[in-house]
Amino acid sequence: MQSGRSCLAILLAAGEGTRMKSGQPKVLHEVGGRSLLAHALAALAEAGADTVVVVVGPDRPEVAREAQALLPSVQIAVQTERRGTAHAALAARAALAAGYDDVIVAFADTPLLRPETFGALRVALAEGAAVVALGFEARDPTGYGRLVIRDGALEAIVEHKDATLAQRAIRLCNAGMMALDGRQALPVLEAIGNANAQSEFYLTDAVAVARALGLATGALEAPESEVQGINDRIQLAAAEAEFQRRKRLAVMAEGATLTAPETVFFSHDTRIGRDVLIEPHVVFGPGVTVADGAVIHAFSHLEGAEVGPGATVGPYGRLRPGARLAARAKVGNFVEIKAADIGAGAKVSHLTYIGDATVGADANIGAGTITCNYDGFFKYRTNIGAGAFVGSNSSLVAPLTIGAGAFIGSGSVVTEDVAPDSLAVGRGRQIAKEGWAKGFRETSLARKAAARKP
Repeated sequence: MQSGRSCLAILLAAGEGTRMKSGQPKVLHEVGGRSLLAHALAALAEAGADTVVVVVGPDRPEVAREAQALLPSVQIAVQTERRGTAHAALAARAALAAGYDDVIVAFADTPLLRPETFGALRVALAEGAAVVALGFEARDPTGYGRLVIRDGALEAIVEHKDATLAQRAIRLCNAGMMALDGRQALPVLEAIGNANAQSEFYLTDAVAVARALGLATGALEAPESEVQGINDRIQLAAAEAEFQRRKRLAVMAEGATLTAPETVFFSHDTRIGRDVLIEPHVVFGPGVTVADGAVIHAFSHLEGAEVGPGATVGPYGRLRPGARLAARAKVGNFVEIKAADIGAGAKVSHLTYIGDATVGADANIGAGTITCNYDGFFKYRTNIGAGAFVGSNSSLVAPLTIGAGAFIGSGSVVTEDVAPDSLAVGRGRQIAKEGWAKGFRETSLARKAAARKP
């Protein structure tokens, strides 16, 4: 953020995205559990943009709705004709005319740009540049425009097809993003349009226009991994891989241990505390917070959940939205928790479903227990008191309250509230018939033998 300088960000989101082969607009596809559009908006906001204008196509109202949901103050501009990137930026003409100090033009299909990079573009403007292009050194520059630098200034952006052999040898390529001095942005963009009134016109021409006006031009460089755009599913997967690489490094740098980092997948908003241990093949969906000292065992999946300090999950644990584990709570193997609070020190160790429930501190839920929370129309809540013991293979039919310290006999179907410190047993009485099994086997073998005879 540049202190004392105002900033307008124009985010171009009108691209077709036909190579995605999807009924969904390209910029609404996700990386790290967040749309490409959301990534770009977040980076611009963090870089200090005072106003953001999202330029959309006339046939994509869902992109406008998503932008407004993500950033209520956003302005929407419509590019009615697709005539190039400079034409798209001019769709924000009213905002350009408002007199911002800095103008950033970015793309909604480039989700990995960091706020620091946008900030660096703004620094270059504050130091006197009128147009600053963002470049990257490409491993394979074929097809990319080249940034021609001479005496520290950006002399031109030359498209690959128009480049000379010497220019094609340049490895600094055009990333597309650009910053413009707010006092010059509208005149420069309009000059591009006036020179190309009958055809498409592009943001890259801003360099030539600015130099013709005697204005200073420059370029900054970012890593190729940061500026990668997305046009198809292969590039989407590459962006996801880069996002995950960054997130894993950040989590480990903050004091968590990942025993096999390449197998752990995070969401954009995953928060992991210190001294957390995350074993292999764990997936964090959106909205997960893991407190200090917790352990997430292998093959677990968490989404919309809170894991308290020292709590453990898995292996093969599943925490669904609304799951909240207090300190030292245990959710074991093949256990699913949904919209439930698991109290401090409580144990839900194996093969169990707890949904729409509260489990008190130090309660113990036996293997195979389920809360029967849904009758086909409505969901109901189960409340289990502190220190209660629920025997294995019990079915708890909500709405239900089990008091503190109560015991539930194994195999029970509990349909009525249980008072504190009581024993509840809800199962059929066992009947034993001596010798029955021997007779059953003999009769069955005889029937089987008779069936084999021709």
